[in-house]
Amino acid sequence: MTKVYCYERCSTCKKALAWLDSRNIVYEKLDIKSQHPDESTLRELHKKSGLPLKKFFNTSGILYREMQLSSKLPSMSEDEQFKLLASDGMLVKRPLLVTDNAVIPGFKEESWIPAVEK
Repeated sequence: MTKVYCYERCSTCKKALAWLDSRNIVYEKLDIKSQHPDESTLRELHKKSGLPLKKFFNTSGILYREMQLSSKLPSMSEDEQFKLLASDGMLVKRPLLVTDNAVIPGFKEESWIPAVEK
């Protein structure tokens, strides 16, 4: 089952969901603020994605900037980064697409196409 963690007020999330809808792709929508992935899930998603952990951070978010994470992340351990990401869904890059064969933070049509095509 395809899952999409998103935030209702995020324009990129709205665009991604409209894109999925236009292709008749069935998905489960999860509110990243109230149903954000826990630390264990984030570890699994990160491993499955093959991406650097930094790609999972919402670097353009208000909370990221308020916490001055651009200067703090490089000195944090991976365990500390996972705990931080799990503490607040607004720190997680959105939308976060999770399929049987892919995990993709952020929306770029060209990277989502192979992930959702069967």
